[in-house]
Order: sequence, then C-alpha cells, then structure tokens
Amino acid sequence: MEIAGLASYGVFFLSLVGIYAIMALGLNMQWGMTGQFNIGIAGFFAVGAYTTAILTSSPADGRVGGFDLPFFVGLIGSVTACVPIAWVVGRITAKLRTDYLAIATIGIAEIIRLFFVNESWLSNGTRGIAGIETPFGMGNEGYLLVIGSFVALTWVLLEIARRSPWGRVLRAIRDNEAATEAAGKDVARFRLQAFVVGCCIMALGGGLYAHFVNFVSPEAFRPLYGTFLVWVMLIAGGSGNNLGAMLGALVVWLIWSSTEMLAGLVPTALIGSESAFRVFLIGVLLLIILVSRPQGLLPEKQPPMPGERSK
Repeated sequence: MEIAGLASYGVFFLSLVGIYAIMALGLNMQWGMTGQFNIGIAGFFAVGAYTTAILTSSPADGRVGGFDLPFFVGLIGSVTACVPIAWVVGRITAKLRTDYLAIATIGIAEIIRLFFVNESWLSNGTRGIAGIETPFGMGNEGYLLVIGSFVALTWVLLEIARRSPWGRVLRAIRDNEAATEAAGKDVARFRLQAFVVGCCIMALGGGLYAHFVNFVSPEAFRPLYGTFLVWVMLIAGGSGNNLGAMLGALVVWLIWSSTEMLAGLVPTALIGSESAFRVFLIGVLLLIILVSRPQGLLPEKQPPMPGERSK
C-alpha cells in the first residue's frame, strides 16, 4: 500500500514538473534567448488552461462553452487563442525594456486573471470549470507519458530554433541590440516573434495543466504559482540553456514540495503564514544559487557557428 502511494505521488510530482518545464522553456525563449523580462507568465498560462477547459469540458448551464471536443483540439485551441493576445501585448510593450516591461506584463497578467474572475458567462467565475477529463480515458500514469512527450517535443523544437540563424539573431539582440539593429536586422519583429512563441508555449503548459488537475479556477493563476516559481526554475537551472530550464523545474519543484513538509514541522507562531515561509525558503535557495553558481546549474553553451564542428 505504501509503495502504491509513493508511486502515485511520484506520478503526480513528475507530471507537475513536466508542465512547469514547458513553461520554463517558454520563458527561456523570451528571457534566456532574447532578454525580454516577462513577468506575466501566469496570464498566458491561464489563457491556455481556460481555452482548453472551455473547448473540451461537457456542456454546462450558465456559461459559454462546454463543447466536449477532443483533447488535441483543446490544446491546439489553447495555443491558437494565445497568438492574438500575445501579439497585442507584444506590440503594446514593444518599446519597453527591463523593469518597465516587467511592470507592464505583470499588470496585463493580473488583468487576464481578473477577467476570468468576473466574466462568469465564459469562465464560471470563482467557481471555476470542472469536468475536464484526462484524455483517452487514461489514468495519471498514462497522462504522464503524454506530458513527457510534449516536454521532449518542445525541447527538440526549441533546440532547433536556438541553433538556427533565427536563434542566433535573438541572442544577438539579447547581447547587443544596437549592434544587431546596425547589422540590418528588424529587431522589433524578432522580439515580437520570440515573445509570441514563448507565450504560446506557456499556453500549451496551461492546456496540459487543465487536463491534469481536471479543474481550473482563477486561484491557480496567481503570480506565486504562475510566474514566480517559473522564474526561479529558469534562473536556478540556467538561463539560456533549454536543458537547464528543465533541470531547474525538477530541482525547484522538488524543493518546493519539500518545503511544505518542513513548514509543517515549524511552529506556526514562528513562521506566521506557511505559504510565506515556503516562499522565503525558495528565495534563500535562489540566493545561494546566484552566489555559488550565478549562471545556474547548467550554464548556457554557445552553439557552433556555421561550418564549425560541435564539441
């Protein structure tokens, strides 16, 4: 019985790691490759989750949706719905950099979350959307393989993009935007492309999340879970390195899960809020990594230039 319980928890743990790994890969496209400081991850995560929930859940009174469409249609819909939203946000914030971009994107993410809170006709408000089935009638073990397949596919496609001329332009923009523009590259267009692609990957993570938990509500997309943890994962794993982003998801979620048990052992009078104590522990972890390994657990490696042999 204990072994079965541990196996079930392992499946639950790895499934969430896979979902967060996809979102960390999306953020790596924006920050790690292009230097875009997006703090609005939770908003695009929510768009993906709600879109697939509306498309694939059963009909329900009081809200639009419940089309009972297949799993893959829901995922395609989550990514498709994200494209125009990400494009508009990208165009609005095109001239913003660093902290100004961060402020704008976190505000937009909160607007998206509050939209789902208030527009009950679409999202069922604070009650959320239930009845989002795991695809093909498979259990959590089978769905873990589905999530793993999407993680692998996302990583392969992003690695191809990173090594391509397009990816080299993105890194050039990150390292020296003025010189890249002087070389004749349309910096604004490349930045917008990277932003939209990264947001669509985050929406894909949201779609997979909806089918994993079988329920979505606005509470799941608060900045702590939808943005802060993803940033810690990328920075800890290694910004600019796709493998590092996935490793960071594994390490940070392992520590985040462990802090729940640790917080339960400490008297409430000493720590006050348990969630705040867990955030504090994650902050300490990030500080240790930044001091000891400022480039993350797996630092970025420059891909070979055309004509060079990879080492």
